[in-house]
Amino acid sequence: MTTRYVEHVMGMPISLALRGRHADDEAATQAWASALESLRSADRIFSTYREDSYVSRVNRGEVTVTDCPPEVAEVLALGEQARLESGGAFDVRRSGGLDPSGVVKGWAVERAAYALNGLPGTDYCLAAGGDMICRVAGPNAPAWRIGIEDPHDPDKLVAVVPIRNGAIATSGLHRRGEHITDARTGTTPTALASVTVVHRSLTQADIDATAAFALGPDALTWLQSRPGRTGLVVLADGTRQVFGAAASKAAAHRQWI
Repeated sequence: MTTRYVEHVMGMPISLALRGRHADDEAATQAWASALESLRSADRIFSTYREDSYVSRVNRGEVTVTDCPPEVAEVLALGEQARLESGGAFDVRRSGGLDPSGVVKGWAVERAAYALNGLPGTDYCLAAGGDMICRVAGPNAPAWRIGIEDPHDPDKLVAVVPIRNGAIATSGLHRRGEHITDARTGTTPTALASVTVVHRSLTQADIDATAAFALGPDALTWLQSRPGRTGLVVLADGTRQVFGAAASKAAAHRQWI
C-alpha cells in the first residue's frame, strides 16, 4: 500500500509517496513535517517573490552574501559551477541581481529528503514540480515508476522510467511558460520542448536539465559529455533522443520510448 501526502510550499505542490513499514504512522507524519520545514526554510532564504527573503534583501542592497546564512554561498557556488560548465548559458546572476531559482528547487528537495532517510523499511518518492528523488529500502523492493510528461500533450507520457535510488528532473516551458533563458543572449531557446535528466543527485539533475534546455540545439551534445547522467531530450518537432545509459536500456527494454 502507498500513502500519499501533499502540501503547497515554495509556490508549488510538494508530494510524498511512502510505502512499507512507516508509510502511515506517527514516524511518517513527523518525517513529513521535518521535510516541509526544510522546504519552508529554503523559501524564507531564497524566494525571489518574498520581500523578506535573504535573496531579495541582497538584491535590494540591504545585506551582502556574507551576511546571509551559509546556504546562500553554497547555492551560489553550485550556480557558478554550472555557469562555467555550461559556457555561460546557465547563470544565477542576472542584470546585477541574484536569481538562484535554477539551483534551489532540486537542492532544497534533496535536502528535505534527508528527513525521510530515517524511516526504516520504508520506500519514498518526494516530488516537486516535475523533479523527484526516489529511494527504496531494500534490494527486493520494486522500483518507483516515473512517467515523463509529453510536452506537446501533457495528458500523455513520452516515457516511463524505473528509479530505485536516484533522482529525475525535467525542464521545459509547457507548464510555466518562458521562464528559462539562455543567459548569454537573454532569450528563450526554441529548439527543445523538454529535457529530462536522471542522476543520483537531484541537485545535479535539476541544474543539468535547466542548463541543457538553456543550451538549446547544443543540449544533447553537452549532456552526452556529462558523466553519470542519463535521460531524454524532446525536440520542438516532437523527436525524442535518449542519452547516456538510458540509450542502451531503451534499445533493450523499450522503457524510454
